[in-house]
Amino acid sequence: MKAVCVREHGGLDALELIEREAPEPGPGEVRIGIHYAALNHLDLWVRKGVPGHRFPLPLVLGSDGSGEVLECGPGVEGLAPGTRVVCFPATSCGHCEACLSGRDQFCRQYKILGEARDGVMAEEVVLPRANVHPIPESLSLEMAAAFPLTFLTAWTMLVRRARLQAGETVLIQAAGSGVSSAGIQIAKLLGARVLATTGGSAKAARARALGADEVIDYHCEDFVRRVKELSSGKGVEVVFDHVGKDTFEGSLRCLAWGGRYVTCGATTGSKVDLHLNALFFKSLSLLGSTMGSKGDLCRILDLVVAGKLKPVIGEVLKGLDQVPRGHRLLEERKVFGKVLIEIKGDVHG
Repeated sequence: MKAVCVREHGGLDALELIEREAPEPGPGEVRIGIHYAALNHLDLWVRKGVPGHRFPLPLVLGSDGSGEVLECGPGVEGLAPGTRVVCFPATSCGHCEACLSGRDQFCRQYKILGEARDGVMAEEVVLPRANVHPIPESLSLEMAAAFPLTFLTAWTMLVRRARLQAGETVLIQAAGSGVSSAGIQIAKLLGARVLATTGGSAKAARARALGADEVIDYHCEDFVRRVKELSSGKGVEVVFDHVGKDTFEGSLRCLAWGGRYVTCGATTGSKVDLHLNALFFKSLSLLGSTMGSKGDLCRILDLVVAGKLKPVIGEVLKGLDQVPRGHRLLEERKVFGKVLIEIKGDVHG
């Protein structure tokens, strides 16, 4: 079978299309034929490398995937060959205090697919039964591959960490990204007022269509000044950010007294300046967030199936050999929403 692997960190040439033996499921495991896999900024970090962090190379990329069950290992119940499924994007031990209390992202053995263990950018994968969830016929395999990592990340940021409330105002940075397009929808579902930033009129229109109440084009507007205008000088209760260095200082200035800044990444750099007097004088909270629980992902899946949340797909590229092109699209910010790689196509064709 074919898979996309990184052996050494580097540029697009570090992405290797390899041939390897098809995996065999062990006890409690399921072998899946992957039809669609989604790209995330995490894939770029794994490929390029992150200073101070060691990835277990060589590594098959990909956190999000969907397809059909090919074979079940001993002890697997509730699934049969041919079942359409979505892959949950991280594994955990399943029996520690964190896992048993529904906080499996804090398990010491928590591993994100394509980051700490082999991922789903392959024709076939083997995963624990807990990471394989059946989906109804009403949900396409494209949509199923497009929501897990980004929607779980955004849900944890807004619901669990920032505890966004109805009637509050949230500033969502970089609305064109997968996680921010999810964040806009979740914030509206919670009853919040959404201010979003993005670059260009086309992306601004897409953000409004997702439900953003106001959109700030950072190509031609100072987002800090505009946020203050839109909030009558008060600022926002929550800032949702994964941009990092380029937006951090301005994001803190946008916060109202007692505001919460929540982040899941730093695509423009992680080293920022922080003046503590601003933090304690305004009683601000800085919140980090990574992924979330399988229980929350089940809830998100129900909301996606019900049409209350909708993954945004920006581009579908056919074939594993298109992964480098997908990385380039993400790096150049040329898409609004998710980039998918079609490996086999939908079960129903």
